[in-house]
Amino acid sequence: MRNASETLELERALTGARWLTAARVIALLALAAVLVVFPQTTKVGYLLSTGVVILNYAVTATGWNFMGGFTGYISLGHAAYFGLGAYGTGILVVKAGLSPFLALALAALIVAVIAVPIGIAALRVRGASFVIVTIAFVLILLLMFQSMGSITGGSGGLSLPRPFPDLIRTDHHRTFYYIYLGLLAVMLLAWWAIDRSRFGMGLKAVREDEDKARSLGVPTTGAKLVAFILSAFFTGLGGGLYALWFGDLDPVFQFSIMMGAYMVLMSLLGGVRSLFGPLLGALVVGIAIEFFKAQYGDTQFHLVATGLLLAVVVLFMPEGVIPAVKGLFARFGPQASSIREISAADLAAERDAEEASKP
Repeated sequence: MRNASETLELERALTGARWLTAARVIALLALAAVLVVFPQTTKVGYLLSTGVVILNYAVTATGWNFMGGFTGYISLGHAAYFGLGAYGTGILVVKAGLSPFLALALAALIVAVIAVPIGIAALRVRGASFVIVTIAFVLILLLMFQSMGSITGGSGGLSLPRPFPDLIRTDHHRTFYYIYLGLLAVMLLAWWAIDRSRFGMGLKAVREDEDKARSLGVPTTGAKLVAFILSAFFTGLGGGLYALWFGDLDPVFQFSIMMGAYMVLMSLLGGVRSLFGPLLGALVVGIAIEFFKAQYGDTQFHLVATGLLLAVVVLFMPEGVIPAVKGLFARFGPQASSIREISAADLAAERDAEEASKP
């Protein structure tokens, strides 16, 4: 039986948890409202295009987080799926004559199919070996797409027609802003559903201790492969959407190691184990990159700044901003009672009572 002080402490903890849940819901609704209303508050093309770029970062980082966040496997080669999605969409539109959004969906499915043998091969190794394999895949694709000039345009690139030719530039940016926002919402919902599923529990067990998870009966190989394919599919969708929005593709930029590094940086910065971690990281990194580019033009200073930011995150906030803030609130906020300790105390009291009642 709980005494009065324990009951009061438990009620305070439950009240604190309800307030915290309410605060999260309000913050989420406020963020959604800001994201939806933003394009209606400006007619400046640069601001609208910056919004699209940041959402593109958020989509790619969230796509990466399906693999990196759930399993702990750090891939620096996800730019390969971004480039494949972009070029797949472009080739299907320009060479095959498909409608833009049919080409987008078909290209993403092709990327998922390509990810199956790549995943089977790459997921046989872990740690640094896995990172090297993913980087090698990007470099191989870069050379292939540069050499296949008759299909990909080679080093000269590939140009796509606008999917909405009647729209002026600002309306073009505004339309793609909302398309990106819809895709991001679907991806966040999918990540949230997996996080709370039995499949998600298996993936997280892989992240914590893969050998122990396998010994407990978790089908680690199949779970990792499904996460890898999902991650490639969503990243490919992001790449295809970028191709339709931007219109010009170049192998050097679409298959760039920096693109993969940005995905990792944004996810680490916000928190790879958090639903909104990659989104927060995309906001910070995207705004920072656009600021540095505006300030320093075509210099490589933004690359130096990105490297420094990545080093700071890894050294001082390895779990990311959101887990760090949660830890701060947990440290200085109301201390929740441990249900396990109370239950143990209750059980001990019940056992004492039973012993005392025996003749």
